[in-house]
Amino acid sequence: MYTPYQNSERARVTARSARRTDVKARAKEMPSPLILGVSAFLLVVFFAVNSFARSAPESFADLAEKLSPSVVNISTTQIIKNRGGNGFPQFPPGHPFEDFFKDFGGRGDNNKKERKATSLGSGFVIDDDGLVVTNNHVIDGADEIFVIFQDGEKIPAELVGTDPKIDVAVLKIDPSKKDLVAVDWGNSDKARVGDWVMAIGHPFGLGGTVTAGIISARGRDIRSGPYDDYIQTDASINKGNSGGPLFNMDGDVIGINTAIFSQSGGSIGIGFAVPSQLAKRTVDQLVKYGKTRRGWLGVVIQNVTEDLADSLGLENTDGVLIAGVPEDGPAFKAGIKAGDVVLKFGGKTVAETRELSRIVAESEVGAKVDVELWRNGKKLTKQVKLGELEKAEDRLNGSSDVSENETSEVLGMELATINDDVRQSLKLSEEAEGVVVVDVDPDSEAAEKEIRPGDIILEVQLKPVKTVGEVKKTLEEILETDRKSVLMLVRRGPNSRFVALQVDK
Repeated sequence: MYTPYQNSERARVTARSARRTDVKARAKEMPSPLILGVSAFLLVVFFAVNSFARSAPESFADLAEKLSPSVVNISTTQIIKNRGGNGFPQFPPGHPFEDFFKDFGGRGDNNKKERKATSLGSGFVIDDDGLVVTNNHVIDGADEIFVIFQDGEKIPAELVGTDPKIDVAVLKIDPSKKDLVAVDWGNSDKARVGDWVMAIGHPFGLGGTVTAGIISARGRDIRSGPYDDYIQTDASINKGNSGGPLFNMDGDVIGINTAIFSQSGGSIGIGFAVPSQLAKRTVDQLVKYGKTRRGWLGVVIQNVTEDLADSLGLENTDGVLIAGVPEDGPAFKAGIKAGDVVLKFGGKTVAETRELSRIVAESEVGAKVDVELWRNGKKLTKQVKLGELEKAEDRLNGSSDVSENETSEVLGMELATINDDVRQSLKLSEEAEGVVVVDVDPDSEAAEKEIRPGDIILEVQLKPVKTVGEVKKTLEEILETDRKSVLMLVRRGPNSRFVALQVDK
């Protein structure tokens, strides 16, 4: 018989033994840590592969079948006037070579005064009213324009409007002659590098051709115009694709295929498309007004370099330097001055001239916009009522034929004070003042910065100068400071720009 203590102790031992038995049983049922690790790894791989598979289209066939009827071939005809001759020498009757050149180069009618030249491109239908979008260079100079559909039907088109700056044109066809299938604009701002895209066009006149790839880059500047902001893609784009659409995987147009980079003339996987956000606004204006209506700030601008930033007291090169402010422009009326640096336009930070030009151009004519500036080491804001770029008048052209007067050499430049002879030769107003560059040492920094004879120095370190003596005095003041360069506002013809030149101490 057990005592109470013994009974209690026996119960505890029995309980511990039961727990150990239960733990061992559960351990046998559970997988080992290795199995758990491998299982977790396989699950991760499974979901990763499935995720990638979902992002990559299994086929483009359904999308191509749906969108192809909207993409058209643009055929143009241009009348070329014959200027006479056929490129071969002409010999008098009876000359020994007369028959030879007649056989090999003289076939055809030399008296024919004109001939027809044809070209092909692509385009796409954007609404049921018969509006078709293509590139400006596809129809530029054309006397006749035809839109050819997938089934071969050919319909004459009239030109609604063009915009050479971003290479876009809008055509109009009679919608009663064809059941039209239109496409929708997409938002190119949402397109990301690496996204799948599909291009449809008519390369080399072969007919409807579908290619696919990804977006390779955004915001490309290929130096084709003032508002370059191209989408770069590796989807094959060739001659004849110009004006065709670049689609996203929702079937929306996010770009107009416009240019390729190629040394052979064929696709090497570098193509460029005008983004839809830029093209759509232009197309809407061409349809509504027959022309573009872009915002106009009325300034001459240049990028801020490191030496310019040092001269202006800026911490970095972000911003756009105002090099000139025409008196008939909106910026002048708002109190913006040459030497100001634009930091923000309408609340948007601007880092370079191309960015500012595009933002201003995309703004509404007549809009009142806040412009944040850097002036004399401080920030300030001016409100500008934008004008219309298309109505802005061309500035006066100048001449570089300058007669010399008393001159002085400054920083590798031979300078002279403007006199009546200089005003007359440069077609300046009687009130025009400043200092003219008579000659430039080819080995000087001024020559490297492309200062040339005939240029006029209007300001030195943001101070207006009327004589060579004032230029020298300002330079002497600079030498007494810790600045390494001097800032000069230089005018050539109708344009002005700032140049920073190193000073010798």
